[in-house]
Amino acid sequence: MGDVFISLVSPPQERREPVLWFIFRGRKILVMEEDNVPAIPSLNDIDELGLEPIRRQYLGTMCGQHCYAVEFPESSEAPKGMVFHGLRGLHGYLKESLYSIAIRAIHVIDWDRTHKFCSQCGEKTVSRSDMRAKECPRCGFISFPRISPAVIVLVKQKNKVLLARAQRFKEELYSVIAGFVEPGETLEEVVRREVKEEAGIDVKDIRYFGSQPWPFPDSLMIAFTAEYAGGEISVDGTEILDARWFEYDKLPHIPGKISIARELIDWFVSKQEKKKKH
Repeated sequence: MGDVFISLVSPPQERREPVLWFIFRGRKILVMEEDNVPAIPSLNDIDELGLEPIRRQYLGTMCGQHCYAVEFPESSEAPKGMVFHGLRGLHGYLKESLYSIAIRAIHVIDWDRTHKFCSQCGEKTVSRSDMRAKECPRCGFISFPRISPAVIVLVKQKNKVLLARAQRFKEELYSVIAGFVEPGETLEEVVRREVKEEAGIDVKDIRYFGSQPWPFPDSLMIAFTAEYAGGEISVDGTEILDARWFEYDKLPHIPGKISIARELIDWFVSKQEKKKKH
């Protein structure tokens, strides 16, 4: 069955066994380093580290072991034998099930930090014990962790894929088209709008591919594939600097394995290679 994580809100009243602590300093997570292999600290109590946390949130259990998300001040130094490491850089090194909880943990910590006060009346909020939410004791307004849905779509035309280079990319990297959902839109409408806005072409045969939590800071990436339906590529030169059709075996520099963008591209390449063999 593999590792089973159960999301819970109320922490146990009593516990004796060690706890998995997902500890953050800003955007970096604290890991133990044993033979250059990162591991999530498993301790009876966070006080063992000699550091005072700013906040903590109970996450649930992994195979029966309790899990907490914790934030330390930016000035905190890593205890001996440990290091604060960028979360993205740990992909492929941490066990997948633990990495998944770390993604959840940083999202929850960000939410806890940014929802200390009611957005409606300004009163200090309190955490609910029955759900992942904060409630205002003055006006009763309830806020939940923010999740920002975004679509990401691979557009294909025979053995070619549409890839674009965004202005925000720090290097000569090309990726698939992506954009946030606007109020009142269906996901399919977002796919058509984003491709038209960013690349100037029309698409058809939109199909769901998969999804990926992306807590940088709070996105949920919803992936699709689509077929080219017409039009000529054109970009605005501001948000998107370049967009082209690339043959599956002549790709430019593309995103790393951590992203669902890469999963989409790898899926397309694999499909084309299988066609070629047959």
